[in-house]
Formats: sequence, C-alpha cells, structure tokens
Amino acid sequence: MKAIVTGGAGFIGSHLVEALINKGVVVHVIDNYSTGKHSNIHPLAIPHNMDICSIETKNLIVNEKPDLLFHLAAQADVEHSTLNPYFDADVNIMGTINLLEACKEASVKKFIFSSTSAVYGDTGKKIIHEEDFTLPISYYGLSKLSAEHYIKLYNNIFGQSYTILRYGNVYGPRQTAKGEGGVIAVFLKKMKNNDSLKVHGDGMQTRDYIYVKDVASANIAAIENGKNGTFQICTGKSTSIIDLIRILDNTHLKDLHYIHTNERVGDIKHSCLANSKAINELKWTPDYDIKSGVLETYKISMNS
Repeated sequence: MKAIVTGGAGFIGSHLVEALINKGVVVHVIDNYSTGKHSNIHPLAIPHNMDICSIETKNLIVNEKPDLLFHLAAQADVEHSTLNPYFDADVNIMGTINLLEACKEASVKKFIFSSTSAVYGDTGKKIIHEEDFTLPISYYGLSKLSAEHYIKLYNNIFGQSYTILRYGNVYGPRQTAKGEGGVIAVFLKKMKNNDSLKVHGDGMQTRDYIYVKDVASANIAAIENGKNGTFQICTGKSTSIIDLIRILDNTHLKDLHYIHTNERVGDIKHSCLANSKAINELKWTPDYDIKSGVLETYKISMNS
C-alpha cells in the first residue's frame, strides 16, 4: 500500500507517517517546511519539498497514484488567518482543491482530511456533536469548513471516497510552543526554562485535549472505516487550564508557579466534543487520558 501525507514533516503529520510506516505502508511526504521540520520525518519516508497549491504537487500525486492521501498540511494559525485571510484561503481551500483534482485524476481510493473543532465556533453547548450547527468565528475555521464542503462535493460529483476528522486540542511531542492550541507545549517550554506560567483570565476555560498518538491511530482507523463520514477525534472529556496546571505540577520535580493575566477577547470559554460516533463507526478509541498523555509528553519534552 502506498500513501501520501501532506504536512508529514509537521507535528501531527510526522506521528502519522511513523504509524503508517510501522504498518508497512510506503509513505511519500509533501511539505514546504514553513512550519514542519526535516528532523521530524521518518528515515524510511520519501520526502518532497513542495507546496500543496503547486502543479508539482498535483503531478506528483498523478504520477505516484497512491492508494491513500492524508491531507494535514494547512495554515493553522488563527491570528495569522485574521491578518491575512487571502493566504489562509489560498492554502486551506485552494490547496485542498488542488489535491482533490489530483486525486480524481489519479483514482486515489480515499482522501482522509484533518479538520478542526474550530468549524463550530462558539456554540455555547456543553458537548458538541458532529451534526451540530457550524458557525466559525475565525477565518481559519471558515477555510477548513469550506474545504470540508469541497471534499463532500467531490464525493457527490466524482465519487471520491473520503473521511473527515475534526480534532479537539491536539498535544504531544514535537508540538510548537505557540498559541492556545499548543498551551501544553507552551507550558512545558516555560517549565523547562524555570519561568512562571501565564494563565489568561480565571483559568477555568476548558478544552478537550487529545494526544497526538491517538490522532495518528484515528487516521489509521480511517483507512478501512468511516467511509464518507465526519468524525470528532477527541476524548469526550474537558479539562480546565487550572486542572492542567495541577497535572503538570504533580509531574514536575520543581515548584510550579503561575500568574493570571487578562482574559483574551473572543476566547471560547468551554469546548468539549463527543466521540461516540468515532467509537461506533470509525472503530477507534483513544488510548491516552489527559494524565498519561501529559506524562509521556513531559518526559520526552524535558529530555529533548
């Protein structure tokens, strides 16, 4: 079996590449290294320094004719998407269309897309389900939702099989210490430097944190299951920033200090996703809870 992984030099993509290679899959990686790192790529993967919007990428897919295409490459910085919505749309929408056109021509068996819980916006709901209304509050969320619609249309018009995976807040080794999505990586970097942690507002805001290896295993599950479906990849449990700090404090050998700063404007207070559909139809369950995932991330990060 042959697969192409876009964004395979990135945080999540590199873990997926490892999981695929461990299953004996021949893996080509497409990455322009805007955020990914050469050091993240598995030595048995076949790397290609390309942009997903380029004709070179399309030609590679057409020539290689992979069985599967995992699309993880994206402009994922919410702040950057606000400052430059043109670039955001180019990468996340036009890049996806370029890949879909290539998959159509190459008769790729399945298109597996990494999406985000940002497509929902601020629902105000305690638990979000896949069928809930989508109203993004960022250009990033809007561009990913638009890409989802294109994927579904390519299925309706051309029969392109797909699976869409909407992630919770992914964390784990190799994550960049930047932004809210990477709060665990941010905290670990400060802990490594013996700096105080900064908590926006009261710290009671909650997120559904999912370990990166569980995200990789969900992509593997999508090879055989979840045909033409959309699934939330998450733990189904919420963790507050204060609870997260308590877990880190119990893990850390030194005293852990944190300070409260101003609450961020437009910050979603609570976000938790249901994973029952993924469990029942994708035949996937997370192996890590927040404590075991943070502990493994801590050990790797502190020793790197």
